Amino acid sequence: MIAVAGLTSPIQASHNSDHLMKPFVLASKAAGDMKAVVADVTAKLKGAGFEIAGSYSPYPTATIIAVTTDALKKAVAKSDFGGYGAAQRVSVTSLNGEVQVAYTNPAYMASAYRMKDNLADATGRLAKALGKGKEYGPDDNKAMNDEDLREYHYMFGMEYFDDQFMMARHDSHKEALDMVEKNLAAGVMGITKVYRIDIPGKEETVFGVSMTAGPKKNEYQDDTFVMGEIDFKPIRSTPHLPYEMLVSKGVVYSQSARFRIAINFADLSMMGDNSFMNIMGSPDAIREALTLVAGGKI
Repeated sequence: MIAVAGLTSPIQASHNSDHLMKPFVLASKAAGDMKAVVADVTAKLKGAGFEIAGSYSPYPTATIIAVTTDALKKAVAKSDFGGYGAAQRVSVTSLNGEVQVAYTNPAYMASAYRMKDNLADATGRLAKALGKGKEYGPDDNKAMNDEDLREYHYMFGMEYFDDQFMMARHDSHKEALDMVEKNLAAGVMGITKVYRIDIPGKEETVFGVSMTAGPKKNEYQDDTFVMGEIDFKPIRSTPHLPYEMLVSKGVVYSQSARFRIAINFADLSMMGDNSFMNIMGSPDAIREALTLVAGGKI
């Protein structure tokens, strides 16, 4: 684990420090055909000016669409490691005869990833395309304001946003990108590419990745297993996926799963049913798999 210097920036006036936020927004919930809803949502996103960076179905009842815009890429470029927020994630989930359409809350992401821009353009475009909806995720007592999110960690001894993992260092940015692209195309460790977004004006690229159990049959890195353990509420938190890898100036990083999962599931208990204890092996499994994709060594 490394602490990446220079990530913390002063809270900007554009962030409302008193507003309590949750990680996701529920746009709609109604009976419908999932395939038709995915097509309708995709068309609406394109109509609102979004570029479809990629999509995948981690399990049969869910489709996730990663979207971006030039404005969003420029906004995240203002911040160190802002590339983690370059994709907003839109999900279509089928549950008990209903289809839920939801998306990531850009303002929540901006604060959690310590950005200088509050991503208001993305917020407005998503609301225009899919509806403003209701924020959801953790219970109300775990909703957080800007200051809470910028200093968030689940508990003592667990990682903050700036405790990222450096998985591999390459001689150049191109070499790093080539390595990641090659290994994702080969499905190393059961990890494949969902999307790639290059951040303008800087050597930074974010990859969204699909994770399966892989050749070692390690369920702790598998999207389906992890979400089956922690995503159990009536309104599913499907936009949590996919996980990211960030390449910056030839170095490949990922967020610790102890941060990346907890920031979206802040009210999960440590022990018991549907708890972090059930995925205790996930942080190490995910780190090992992504390290090998990055071209690093365990």
